[in-house]
Amino acid sequence: MNGTIHHLIEQYGLIAVFLGCVAEGESAAILGGFFAHQHIFVLWQTVLAAFLGAFAGDTFFFTLGRSFADHRYVRRLRRRPGFSRAYRLLNTHPNIFVLTNRYIYGMRLVGGIAAGLSTVPVPRFVILNAISSAVWAALFSAIGYVFGLGAERMVGQAFERHERLLIALGVGLGVAIIAWLVGHHFAGRERAKEDRAGS
Repeated sequence: MNGTIHHLIEQYGLIAVFLGCVAEGESAAILGGFFAHQHIFVLWQTVLAAFLGAFAGDTFFFTLGRSFADHRYVRRLRRRPGFSRAYRLLNTHPNIFVLTNRYIYGMRLVGGIAAGLSTVPVPRFVILNAISSAVWAALFSAIGYVFGLGAERMVGQAFERHERLLIALGVGLGVAIIAWLVGHHFAGRERAKEDRAGS
């Protein structure tokens, strides 16, 4: 069983990092960095997969906003908490917003849609998004790598390699749950703030 999990991570782990980073993917990038420390992946491959996922995700949502503004899915996203704030920030500080949007949990999706609906030129968005994605991928992959180094120092050789991988999966799940709870909390606060502003 443990050997099967190890084999699946080796075969499909980088694809999972890519897909995880298409959405709100900090935990996917961190896990990728951890597995790079465990020599399952090479670190630069993890960074590349995280970069491509993050860049593709933001570009996809930008394209949705730019080309399919009247689609019901886009209209539904425009009603999500944080969209009004994202759109206001885009109109006042477009370059800073595109560079920093991915670091604000819960804003990447609505931020990409808002950028597509704004007047930010496509070439500028692509360049700024590439810079932001590269820094983000390197940062969170490095956090995972450093976490792996710290975890190895704590447990030493007490665990076999496959047991450390299972621990990493458990930690990754815990990080994802905590990130979801934090994002849900802030989304609720943003929704309440927008309701008060609208009343």
